[in-house]
Amino acid sequence: MTHDNDRGDSNTAPPLLQVQGVTVRFGGIVALDGVSFDIRRGEICALIGPNGAGKSTLFNCLSRLYECNSGSIVFDGQPINRLPRHRMAAIGIGRTFQNLALFGSMTVRDNVRVGCHSKHHAGMVRNAFRLPGAARIEAEAQARAEALIHFLQLDAEADRIVSDLPFGTQKRVELARALASEPQLLLLDEPACGLNHEELQGLGDLIRDIRDRLGVTVLLVEHHMGLVMGISDRVVALNFGKKIAQGTPAEVRSHPEVIRAYLGAEEEEGVGA
Repeated sequence: MTHDNDRGDSNTAPPLLQVQGVTVRFGGIVALDGVSFDIRRGEICALIGPNGAGKSTLFNCLSRLYECNSGSIVFDGQPINRLPRHRMAAIGIGRTFQNLALFGSMTVRDNVRVGCHSKHHAGMVRNAFRLPGAARIEAEAQARAEALIHFLQLDAEADRIVSDLPFGTQKRVELARALASEPQLLLLDEPACGLNHEELQGLGDLIRDIRDRLGVTVLLVEHHMGLVMGISDRVVALNFGKKIAQGTPAEVRSHPEVIRAYLGAEEEEGVGA
């Protein structure tokens, strides 16, 4: 399960994700206006900005839920603008959602196993006729699910119905399911939203473990600036659909436009500390 993530040559290797001049319009509203940035393999990158900045729109473009009016998105050297959305997990992009998208009537174990099937599935015909390889493929999926349940400390809840669990535990289940597809890039949509203080303290360590132990590159949208500045290698800031800054957390935190657009108000409330 453990994969040491060698990031020693990440500055010279081709980016894992290239967002190039992406523009999205909804009628007369420009939600994204020529946004460009790269994400290197093995880094944790945060996408920040006030409400309405375009963060969710960009995430939905990366998931192929939205179409770009112009620009391109290249993942692992492959343009994805025209790929069907159901192919995203198979090519190596996993995602969690701000509003949980779990099968509430199923157990934790079964929810995680669903995530395995984008990579570990025997197919309907092979399963129906128990053709050679079906049992092995299902066993691999089960082993993957069990390893992730243990990694995310869900062993005690593995056989419980998901809808009976606290919200913070459900978020870990969704994270396990996203990781079950063995993504190269994990999109985390406001992972701190709804978590209590104790759960929030462990979230940063968990995201680092996902990068360091599983070798997964992470892009997160998040409003909690303490979390963002504490775990990110790089930060991209949006406002009114445009990129206004990118760089290290320290560089972005001190950028005048970012302070005006977002961080200044948060820091006045003590959130950015």
